[in-house]
Amino acid sequence: MNVTGAAPLRLVWHNVAKTYGSRPVWQHLAGEIQSGEVLVISGPNGSGKSTLLRLFGGLEQPTVGTIEYIRGAQPLTPRAMRPQIGLVAPEMMMYRELTALENLQFVAAARGLGCSTAALLEQLAAVGLAGRTSEPVSSYSSGMLLRLKYALALVHQPTVLLLDEPTAMFDEAGRALVDTIITAQRQRGLTILATNDQRELAWGDFVLKVGSALQ
Repeated sequence: MNVTGAAPLRLVWHNVAKTYGSRPVWQHLAGEIQSGEVLVISGPNGSGKSTLLRLFGGLEQPTVGTIEYIRGAQPLTPRAMRPQIGLVAPEMMMYRELTALENLQFVAAARGLGCSTAALLEQLAAVGLAGRTSEPVSSYSSGMLLRLKYALALVHQPTVLLLDEPTAMFDEAGRALVDTIITAQRQRGLTILATNDQRELAWGDFVLKVGSALQ
């Protein structure tokens, strides 16, 4: 499925391998997805799921092989892609002494977005934080922190959404939120998630079992 009115964005990876010192994480990975599609990277803990997600986000480089985003027929540079990527991951940091609204205001300003307070409050309400936006983040539960991470990742409406263990701190209501977010992201771009939760495989159009071929 392609995003209506836009040339499809493709992510193509070829012969990708990653090693740390002499230890190979995985090798010979290849595949392609495009706007409207969801890729699930599956595998047990320690299999390199998060590493591959970071490579797709440009946060690390492959030891061997190429990873490329292409819009229509035009390859996009890492610098051009960086503002188009949103990431939800365990290592995401927030200012815990600030409120959720203040955190979102800071990120929006850093990205050069002209978002009104009303628009940011609407974003926080969309992830289930209405009524809790003026509380310091240090008082948040783990599930609330994850909801805020989604708000921070989505504030700029990214064309590429990367999700690392996307429901690890969520109850069923939180899982339903992620399902809604992934459905909406299909209309905007592509989604890649890394998980060892077998229930989340159903979100993918393709499943890449680390060390295996795209299926």
